[in-house]
Amino acid sequence: MSSLFESCRELFETDNLYAVLKIKKTATDNEVKKAYHKLSLKVHPDRVEASEKGIATQKFQTLGKVYSILSDSETRKVYDETGEVDEENDVPQDRDWTAYWRLLFRKVSVEDIKEFEKTFKGSEEELEDLKTAYLSFKGDMALILDNIMCSTIDDEPRFKKIIKDWIKKKEVPNFSKFSHESKSKAEKRKREAEVEAVEAEQLKKELGIGANDSLKQLIQKRQQSRATEADAFFAALEKKYAEPKSNKKTKASAAKQSKK
Repeated sequence: MSSLFESCRELFETDNLYAVLKIKKTATDNEVKKAYHKLSLKVHPDRVEASEKGIATQKFQTLGKVYSILSDSETRKVYDETGEVDEENDVPQDRDWTAYWRLLFRKVSVEDIKEFEKTFKGSEEELEDLKTAYLSFKGDMALILDNIMCSTIDDEPRFKKIIKDWIKKKEVPNFSKFSHESKSKAEKRKREAEVEAVEAEQLKKELGIGANDSLKQLIQKRQQSRATEADAFFAALEKKYAEPKSNKKTKASAAKQSKK
């Protein structure tokens, strides 16, 4: 079994526990928890494609172990002073990290997301994510919007203004995909986003989504709706194709028999 430090190097390219969570050594307990929450959401096994579940599970478990060290004042103090971790005694080996995560973080509701948006938009964290996305996708605005939390088509003008300022200050390169994107492509993206927004609002009305519904409840409502639609669909098929058909041969025989 790999040690915690080996796992960190393999999965996060560093054996510094603070660097794994992307925080400073002076981070407060709340900052440690917030960083763990953000990173663990990105690699949560239930939120990735089937092909990525293996590596995501390893990262998720390793993040849990890192957090268990840095969230405990005693083990954190030992790590800060010695750079060592007593894995045998301080790191739970058989813990259910998914259950542990659920205990730490309550259910997220639609209202929670709205509140998060208010603090996230315009924050240093959003700017950092925007710059990372711009560099990673070489200025492709469609991919940038898809990868910034809480962003919509309405954020595009704001993002473009920020990026142009970075380019002017030579903080980022001027990618062709950004500076030479055709007007028709941008307009098409806007039209598609407007259609999606209308469909989303309609779906919310159909499902009776409220501000206090948790994300899990929303998914369950949608699944129930689809199940009802499927039942109706198959019932219609059954009525159309599965009902006994009249047997012409039998009818003919019966008619012939009656004549006798």
